[in-house]
Amino acid sequence: MLTESLISRRKAIAGLSAGLTTAIAVPAFANEKNSPATMQEIIDPTSKYPKPPFRSQSQPWPGLANKMDPKPDHGEKSYKGSGRLKGRKALITGGDSGIGRAAAIAYAREGADVAINYFPSEENDAQEVIALMKDAGVKAVAIPGDLRDEAFCKKMVADAVQALGGLDILVNNAARQQTRASILDVSSEDFDATMKTNIYAPFWTIKAALPHLKPGSAIIGTSSEQAENPSAELYDYAQTKAATSNYVKSLAKQLGPKGIRVNAVAPGPVWTPLQVSGGATQEKLMKFGGNTALGRPGQPAELASIFVQLAVEDASFATGSVYESHGGGKVE
Repeated sequence: MLTESLISRRKAIAGLSAGLTTAIAVPAFANEKNSPATMQEIIDPTSKYPKPPFRSQSQPWPGLANKMDPKPDHGEKSYKGSGRLKGRKALITGGDSGIGRAAAIAYAREGADVAINYFPSEENDAQEVIALMKDAGVKAVAIPGDLRDEAFCKKMVADAVQALGGLDILVNNAARQQTRASILDVSSEDFDATMKTNIYAPFWTIKAALPHLKPGSAIIGTSSEQAENPSAELYDYAQTKAATSNYVKSLAKQLGPKGIRVNAVAPGPVWTPLQVSGGATQEKLMKFGGNTALGRPGQPAELASIFVQLAVEDASFATGSVYESHGGGKVE
């Protein structure tokens, strides 16, 4: 199904448009799995979601999706599953909001039992996700904690394995992003927090998870367009995303012979709490995503089916790839 779309990361979006059709355009929620497929409306992507200008707004780090204006779409009402991940067991970091939340909702509606990790101050967002996953008829597990702590990362994996009865999908999605106009404005504490969240945490989590991952399992990271085209004011964040893209390619070669696939998704500007909690200046926030070919930022729901496709069995030849989803990239 997706084999011919895996030639190169440069062709990812074009290739995925065909390969992801079944992830998007098939029957609905857990209690509707036997419903016949319905015709899907064709929608102009340039007008599908809000465009800038956005209202000036800020929140303390790490931010809450339910306080954003407009609220992000994580697929709460739109994502329809068809049991493609039935019986699978997934752990998603940063699963309370943003892209992680969209992946969690999609996985649950595809039949997977899901554990989400999140920072303790994000409890309100997390409980919304837990309720949505339970409504899908699957096991939903909340594991709050700080990924900057190695001991917690180990405990998180152990708790997920115990609660889910195993583990075969690991999504390293949680990230820290703080905009700084100059490297001189990046403190050692800032730098350390970003490195531990974005680089150390996946390292610790993967090491803890590997003994539990059997052939057929999948590891998925969240990279960024910043890995290849870094912004001047995201000095520390951008280099962590370059590291993410590289660990995916390296680990795919290491774990391929064991039957474990490793891939990443590299979004462009996506409307998440990262932006309103210090990840962008107010000037950039108000114009966020307006310089893409589609003229708007992406919504988390628009990436959900990519995370599904990278986890399902019929993408079994997909490993060591970074899939871009950036609205056509920046235009002058």
